[in-house]
Amino acid sequence: MTAFAQTNPITDICFLVEDIERASAFYVERLGFKPRRRAPGFADFKGAGVTLALWEIAHIAENTGVSNRRAPPGVHKACAAIELASPEQVDAAYVELKAAGVLFHAPPQNYVWNARCCYFADPDDNLWEIYAWSEGGPIGDIDPQ
Repeated sequence: MTAFAQTNPITDICFLVEDIERASAFYVERLGFKPRRRAPGFADFKGAGVTLALWEIAHIAENTGVSNRRAPPGVHKACAAIELASPEQVDAAYVELKAAGVLFHAPPQNYVWNARCCYFADPDDNLWEIYAWSEGGPIGDIDPQ
């Protein structure tokens, strides 16, 4: 039997947010996502890749029974990553998004895992990484192809 994760691709990433309007505005105005669906307490967006969804914590808890516990401000609960083709593209994305009002933790840097990366958080402290592998590519591959 093939493992579930090997036959079923991830199609959506959903961040749980406090305020759907505030979070939606960030993703549309700062990152350029295009709204695809809207319902009470929920929104999802078209982008280049998986679907990004936002769901208000109170709404999902009320309708599904999952916990509505919140982490304190400044605690990162998830990290989404965007791989770019080159370290130069990371620098260009940083400049573009910073000009659009995205607040980064620091400018792009080269890290010991052989990647150039920069990080920012959305209004609900979900962490984002923009990265590209440096010359030589990723290190630590288990099963190089």
